[in-house]
Amino acid sequence: MKHVLVVEDERHLATGIKYNLEAEGYRVTTVEDGPSALRFMEENREGVDLVVLDLMLPGMSGYAVCETIRAADQIMPILILSARTLSEDRTRGFDVGADQYLTKPFDLDEFLTRVKGLLALYDRRVERASSKESPVSSYAFGNVAIDFDQFQVTVGGQRVRMTQLEMKLLRYFVENEGRIISRRELLENVWGVPGYLNTRAPDQFIRRLRKALEPDPGRPRHFLTLRDAGYRFVAEPSLEGRA
Repeated sequence: MKHVLVVEDERHLATGIKYNLEAEGYRVTTVEDGPSALRFMEENREGVDLVVLDLMLPGMSGYAVCETIRAADQIMPILILSARTLSEDRTRGFDVGADQYLTKPFDLDEFLTRVKGLLALYDRRVERASSKESPVSSYAFGNVAIDFDQFQVTVGGQRVRMTQLEMKLLRYFVENEGRIISRRELLENVWGVPGYLNTRAPDQFIRRLRKALEPDPGRPRHFLTLRDAGYRFVAEPSLEGRA
């Protein structure tokens, strides 16, 4: 049985989330503040499959909780559930390591779908981590050098700061170099959400990769958008297929 930790200080909301998740067959633990969440995670490191996390918490912000969990566990899926609707709040949530961000009030069916998708993503991550086939640990293209194990990227020898989600997207492109990747595939395998969701997140994050890694972000040579098809990462660009 999958175990979900819900970190939410609004008791009526936490009770409702717990009830609906348990109705779906999940085991659910609720806590009301950040320090309690971290203590529970420390004491049950192998027993939690997903964290549902509010941002405005007593004692410690949800951002700090997320960042602390992510520093200790690169695999654990984290779903932020917050009344904060500004784009900078969402961006900050991804920057500290959240896999998804859902605003309150939320649609229950969408919430349950995201939980299901994130738990499936967790299973894939665990399977990859235990697989005999080692994932790509380092990679270089153009004047870019990537060390996935050390979470480091340099461009022309200069360190570039990357967020958790940007590194996930970058790794997915590297592991699928040269292949056309649809928006649906990125949403399902990088963001862990249903591919039919209407979101511009892939475009936004690809623009961020271009700004950080392309010699001329306005004329990308490595991270290409193919109209009505998807995206493609090209390590060694040629004249053919530029976008």
